[in-house]
Amino acid sequence: MKVVYTTKAKRDLRLAFLWYEEQRAGLGMDFLDCIEVAIESIARMPEMYVKHHENFRRALIRRFPFSIFYTIEQATVVVHAIFDNRQNPARLP
Repeated sequence: MKVVYTTKAKRDLRLAFLWYEEQRAGLGMDFLDCIEVAIESIARMPEMYVKHHENFRRALIRRFPFSIFYTIEQATVVVHAIFDNRQNPARLP
């Protein structure tokens, strides 16, 4: 299934990557690798993850405290947020 990112999701991903890279060189790439594994899983079986709220589904990221929030729109997965689970839940998409 095709996967597209909203502008917000791209920004979330970039900010998280930069933060992890500041913590330790290479950690940002580890983060991106874990995101990629989750995205591949979502693309293969998008309905595997349950709806979290409204039509948003949530996939937890291995090793990092982040979730991917997405919707399924026809033959496309739309990633709406790469959410830091340590944030206030009121900021969910």
